[in-house]
Amino acid sequence: MSIVAPKHWLYYPSCALFILGLLISVNGQTCTNYGETSQTNSPSCLCPPGFGGATCAQPGCGGTIFDGSNRSLAQLSASSADFANLTASDCTCESGWGGVGCNVCTTASACQVGYAAVHGNASATSGLNGLAGLNDTMVCNTAPTVWAAGELSCQVNNPTLEAIYPLQSTLNVFRTLNGTLSPLQNTTGTLLSPSGNSSIYAQLFYAGVEQFFCSATPCTQTESNTSSSASNTWTCENLSCTCVPNATFCGGVPLTNLTSTINALSGTLVVACDSTNTCYFQQNTIAQVFGSQGLAMDACVFGECVTQAVIDTTNATSSATATSGGTQLSGGVIAGLAVVGSLILLGLAVVAWGWFIQRAARKLPFNGSQGGGIGVQWSDLSYIVQLPHSSLSSLFTKPTASSGRTIIDSVSGSIEPGQFMAILGPSGAGKTTLIELIAGKTKSGRFTGSITFPPCAPGHRPRVAFVPQNDVLPPMLTVREALTFAASLRLPESLPASSKAALVSTVISKLGLDGVAETRIGATDGTGRGISGGEARRVSIGLELVGCPDILVCDEPTSGLDSVSAWRVVNVLKEVARGGGVGIGQQDLKGHRKGVAVICSVHQPSSRLYHAFDSVLLLSNGRALYSGPGGLTPVQYFMRLRDEVGAGADVPPYEEGYNVADYLLEISSESPNIPRMLPGITVPGEKGLVSPAEEKDHGRMDVEALSSQNLKLGMYAATFLTQLQVLCGREWKILTRDKTLFFTHVVIACVLGVFCGGLYYRTGVTIAGFQARVGCLFFLGSLIAFSSLSALYNIVEIRPLFLRERSNWYYSPTAWLLSRLIFDVIPLRIIPTIAVCTITYWMAGLAHDAAHFFKFLLIIVLYTLVMTLFNFLLGTLFRNGGIAILLSALSALYQMTYAGFFVHLASIPPILRWLQWLCPLKYALEAISVNEVDSGLMIQDTLQGVPVNVSAILIMQLLFGFGMNNYYRDVLVLFAFITGLGIAVIAVVWLRVRERQ
Repeated sequence: MSIVAPKHWLYYPSCALFILGLLISVNGQTCTNYGETSQTNSPSCLCPPGFGGATCAQPGCGGTIFDGSNRSLAQLSASSADFANLTASDCTCESGWGGVGCNVCTTASACQVGYAAVHGNASATSGLNGLAGLNDTMVCNTAPTVWAAGELSCQVNNPTLEAIYPLQSTLNVFRTLNGTLSPLQNTTGTLLSPSGNSSIYAQLFYAGVEQFFCSATPCTQTESNTSSSASNTWTCENLSCTCVPNATFCGGVPLTNLTSTINALSGTLVVACDSTNTCYFQQNTIAQVFGSQGLAMDACVFGECVTQAVIDTTNATSSATATSGGTQLSGGVIAGLAVVGSLILLGLAVVAWGWFIQRAARKLPFNGSQGGGIGVQWSDLSYIVQLPHSSLSSLFTKPTASSGRTIIDSVSGSIEPGQFMAILGPSGAGKTTLIELIAGKTKSGRFTGSITFPPCAPGHRPRVAFVPQNDVLPPMLTVREALTFAASLRLPESLPASSKAALVSTVISKLGLDGVAETRIGATDGTGRGISGGEARRVSIGLELVGCPDILVCDEPTSGLDSVSAWRVVNVLKEVARGGGVGIGQQDLKGHRKGVAVICSVHQPSSRLYHAFDSVLLLSNGRALYSGPGGLTPVQYFMRLRDEVGAGADVPPYEEGYNVADYLLEISSESPNIPRMLPGITVPGEKGLVSPAEEKDHGRMDVEALSSQNLKLGMYAATFLTQLQVLCGREWKILTRDKTLFFTHVVIACVLGVFCGGLYYRTGVTIAGFQARVGCLFFLGSLIAFSSLSALYNIVEIRPLFLRERSNWYYSPTAWLLSRLIFDVIPLRIIPTIAVCTITYWMAGLAHDAAHFFKFLLIIVLYTLVMTLFNFLLGTLFRNGGIAILLSALSALYQMTYAGFFVHLASIPPILRWLQWLCPLKYALEAISVNEVDSGLMIQDTLQGVPVNVSAILIMQLLFGFGMNNYYRDVLVLFAFITGLGIAVIAVVWLRVRERQ
């Protein structure tokens, strides 16, 4: 983008250039230069030192400041009768006096002679606050420090100013600290300060003609003395300036009329002078034009006639006013430190609270825990799924219903503790739906009927473990680590870690996984090396067994396995059913082993696998054709059904030696007219079918004792702090074992940093260089916006594991999100971002000081968190990852548009302009741009032969419309974005990212 100067582009810097005039309080009278009407000789005016005439409009010319109203004055200019011209009057200063208007003393004798000429032999200390009788020798103080009241006169030399106004500009400043101590207090017609307060009077002269005058009060004087330099600073409040009508600056040249700008000056004025006779006028508007140091004034001369008694007395008591050179913290820095401190205290309080809860949970008595001893009964269980119709809202909401389809139709059955049940049926028969209902999984449809767990009391749900058909396991953990992770979160806090480790070892041994216990699981989808499919299935079962379940439900545990692996899995499940799992206590109060009810859906078992089951439930199109003992009993049932009920045409005959499972599948697939299970039919020599009404009461007291140890549905076994510790431990292992992920992010970040740094290497201080600086900052912000897209992939990749673990109540979503923030966002998002921005920052030659660099990094980190959380929100809100990526990319383009770099925000039509307030990049770019120009960056360039030496603040405001004082506001807004997006992510994860079947 090239900058084309308008015809009168220097109008804008000049508007603030001469704001340098200083300080306040016009009394609303006819006297100019803030003079006051005399109370004793009205209508004449009391004038500031160096001025006189009826209205204080004429500067003194010759004589000394002790002459007061009797001093000779500059004559009106021949070319303009409205203005007195010091240059045209050819004023000649007397010996010992200098500065514009001859108001600055240079020798002590000049003060003594000037005072004696007016007051004769009168003591200079008479009437001076009780200093009479002390050393009344008059001296001339030529240092920047003011003891009572002194004058300073400076030349205004600025290339931009001289380009507009080529003649000499000078500034006179009269500073009054304590007028009662100055020998000028008795000078006729002289006003040292309004109302006797400390104050500053200032007048700007151009080619000897006064242009505007200023005043400010009250003021404070501070001094800084270090080993390398010394300085004197005056800080004054209530600045007020008045433009002299029709003067060169104030309408004499209509094109550069500064009247409205100068008259509008207000606020705080700082006059800082150093040991090199250079002073700086610092005020908000001036800083926006000339930089944070203000407008520099050269060749300053200081002169104050004061008695030695004042210096001696004040010097003995004013040590408290001197400072050591340190600087006070600004209000914004203090507010930022307060916010950071509050967050740290809040975090410590939360950790302390979590530690207290954790410690209390670990102190609870542990009476032992073991799964088993509980059966399951389901009666008239039906499930209807609602069919969706096409709708745009289905992209991120639950489908709407237009009709329903019956998946389970009035199915009844039961299983007792210690039994091993197989649910058979062809594909689509409803096997998975039935076991998911028994396991209590969240379903999107509607179901009726009842599921009870005798002998548990009504409303009490035991621990039901569910093993899904697909193995979703953490690939970077070993088998033992995965089981230990589950045991740490699913067993009570009060159980010692040694007992949990022993339980894990027992599970590994029972599952036959000792040979691969220390082997990483690897990807279970065939894309990575690890354990075999059969071993992975046993690991999935082990993850549920370590929780000591009362009931174990498995969805097709043998699918995809060879016959040997399938038999091992079934044998393990049968041993679990017989042996009561692998609970911490292996026996009940009577010394008997408690059995676990194990239910498995099996697609097409071999004859050997089929005969391992104790009972069978046969489904066909959602109806239960048979529910009862296994073995040959189903064959006998269907033969009896064929003979007694007259269903011979629908029930095929059974051939000896034929696999019973295949026979049952043939019946359920090819005989749709067979009636549902008839409870009155039994087979001679076999145990009658168990009906729900035949519930047994044995072992009730033992089960009640066990129930007190059970977890209620929706409660976590581990406290929040334990959940966070265990999750962080797993994340740390994954991060350290998959080092390529972290190092790839860092290396790519470094390469991009070198590329960007080389692209903007050592940007200059011209207008084009300033544009390149902001372009560099904009590039970094845009890079962060697009690179954060990788957070979406991370969410998509980890979602299945999170859903499985959450559905089994391993941990709360909040603990999971916090662990992701610590071990994913920080190493994979924030650290690479800091790397690329740090390399670019120093290569591009941005503000070279620690304070501005760390303020820059603060904004970068905050914006990275905003974009990461935004992509987390999209990844959790939309089930379709492609839609989430598309919206993220479009949002990045939207932010680039409204960031303020491509288009000036004020030029956007109002109907669209409001969108800028929803753009995080706008706040980030504004903050880092303000931080850059706030370092004192000055633009030094030449436009059409005219030298430009102005603050980058002015160019920034003209080109981009950024507010100079908006840094800390932007920090707070980015914090607000982080808070809002964080709450939204937590809410979406809690409410939407859950297992739905």
